[in-house]
Amino acid sequence: MSDLFLARLQFGSTTIFHFLFVPLSIGLVFLVAIMETLYVVKKQEIYKRMAKFWGHLFLINFAVGVVTGIIQEFQFGMNWSEYSRFVGDVFGAPLAIEALLAFFMESTFIGLWIFGWDRLSKKVHLLCIWLVSIGTMLSALWILAANSFMQEPVGFIVKNGRAEMNDFLALLTNPQLLVEFPHVIFGAFATGAFFIGGVSAYKLLKKQEVAFFRQSFQIAMVIGIISGLGLAFSGHSQAKHLMESQPMKMAASEALWEDSGDPASWTVFALIHSNKKQNSFEISVPYALSYLAYEKFEGKVSGMKTLQKEYEQKYGKGNYIPPVKTTFWSFRIMVGAGLLMIAVSAVGLLLSYWRKLESSKWFLRIAVALISFPFLANTAGWIMTEIGRQPWTVFGFMTTAASVSPNVSTGSLLFSLIAFTTIYAILAVVLVYLFVREIKKGASNESPTDPPVTIDPFDKEAYL
Repeated sequence: MSDLFLARLQFGSTTIFHFLFVPLSIGLVFLVAIMETLYVVKKQEIYKRMAKFWGHLFLINFAVGVVTGIIQEFQFGMNWSEYSRFVGDVFGAPLAIEALLAFFMESTFIGLWIFGWDRLSKKVHLLCIWLVSIGTMLSALWILAANSFMQEPVGFIVKNGRAEMNDFLALLTNPQLLVEFPHVIFGAFATGAFFIGGVSAYKLLKKQEVAFFRQSFQIAMVIGIISGLGLAFSGHSQAKHLMESQPMKMAASEALWEDSGDPASWTVFALIHSNKKQNSFEISVPYALSYLAYEKFEGKVSGMKTLQKEYEQKYGKGNYIPPVKTTFWSFRIMVGAGLLMIAVSAVGLLLSYWRKLESSKWFLRIAVALISFPFLANTAGWIMTEIGRQPWTVFGFMTTAASVSPNVSTGSLLFSLIAFTTIYAILAVVLVYLFVREIKKGASNESPTDPPVTIDPFDKEAYL
């Protein structure tokens, strides 16, 4: 195992593990803020208990997520020192702002929210949780600003062998950021919605605190279907932008070796032979790729062989084709999971509207299983985004091979990889234990005399 392979494996594993917590935190706190808003507006105690119960789970997840994020950032200086040396002046700025501004904002108002239930007015307390929610989204914005620079470098000049920022506004208006940020946020909302929906479905199967968890489920499914549709539209915007910024990634995500026809077909399934640079079997949907790429049912898409020749002329000799199988299948896992989430949300709302939710045990079991699907979709999406950019860390300027630390030994990398994996396994066990304990406890202060509260999913006033 080479130093480059170990460094990539370590960063990839820590990033994936950390990103299990980030979207759940963003999504959970957003839904908690909605629930507390309903409490302040409608003055029904059930919404206050919702905010407290789901808020406890958010706090557990947030605490563990912070620890995993700290470990991840250390690696920039440890395993990727050449990368940090080259782009530290640019890449470090949004990361510093995220820590000093957004994270400080989250932490401050989380404290006020936790200890302010009986000390602050209802509206001030509500403002605190909304500021926490906004803070989590701002954290995502600054992190994605740094990532978008890697995908589409803007706002800098190369001076004395290093990248130096010369336009901070360009980082914030990066076209990649403008399409990436909404997609990540909608993915986070879907993660929170299906987590709440799945836990609520489990409690409904057990016939525990039915009114409370029925109401939680209904709110979650409303956010779930809105998020699913938002993911579809924002994902389409990303695909269109890829045609301009990273056409090789787009071609790899379609396993498109040769130039497509006009119109281009979208490949649903393919047997890919990367060593031969061809596919032996394909199932395709006519016109679909043209629409995905250009928003019209015409237009051809360049294949990887054509783009390889263009990149060699522009960047010099080398292999600019990313791992095709990984890029291809991670994209389809992401899309398939997203479509399934939209369908399940719609069915859940219809069953609630028809008053058949609790009796539809088959659906409740599906809803419990679907807790994992947003995590699967988020992970697959990031794998496609990062693997599809290879061989670059900073697209067009610095390769991954040139970014690794030259003086970190193979033994150090292997030891730290094992150590981090062990720590993360322990954290995962602790997190699951705390989640299970809180979920089993339930909303224990629910009054048995509370009347059942049901929202008509098609009554918009019920959510205002």
